[in-house]
Amino acid sequence: MTHINRRAFTLSGLAGFAALAACGNPIGGQGATELDARVDAARDYLRNNFGNLEELFQNSRGILYIPVVTEAGLFVGGAYGRGALRINDATVDYYSATRASFGLQAGAQQYAHALFFMTEQALSDFRYSPGWAASADLRYATPTQGGSMGTETTTQFAPVIAVVFGQSGILAGASLAGVKYSRIIP
Repeated sequence: MTHINRRAFTLSGLAGFAALAACGNPIGGQGATELDARVDAARDYLRNNFGNLEELFQNSRGILYIPVVTEAGLFVGGAYGRGALRINDATVDYYSATRASFGLQAGAQQYAHALFFMTEQALSDFRYSPGWAASADLRYATPTQGGSMGTETTTQFAPVIAVVFGQSGILAGASLAGVKYSRIIP
């Protein structure tokens, strides 16, 4: 790398992480009580605003809620959020979601997401892995015009269904491909 390329790489990385830290996502010190309150708010938002997700709520074996993910980048980017895994609407574990990226990107955004584990096997694989990474084959149920959530029959038979909601910011799109989930102690 030339001197300018190294400097640009370093500065863009620092700018991305500074933007990530400046957003309203508390990266450290968020206790279990506050995290559970945010998870409750995310769950209630989904139930109140997207009624046709009720089938997913009823049939899922567990749901991981990440109520705030902050993503920022300038060529080098990152995303971070914390949440809770709920089984029968009771918190059983806490998780962080992290992602690093490199490429043509500039900006910041925040969003929330929930992973609906539709089979016992998918839930077990998630809970007992040392670090579970969302892959490109994750099925999405996404908001559509008119405030409805698209839960097509192709997603109803998927082992894990992701719902991304509450997006704000100036980065385009929110994909969970490459996000790594790790168990934490808040």
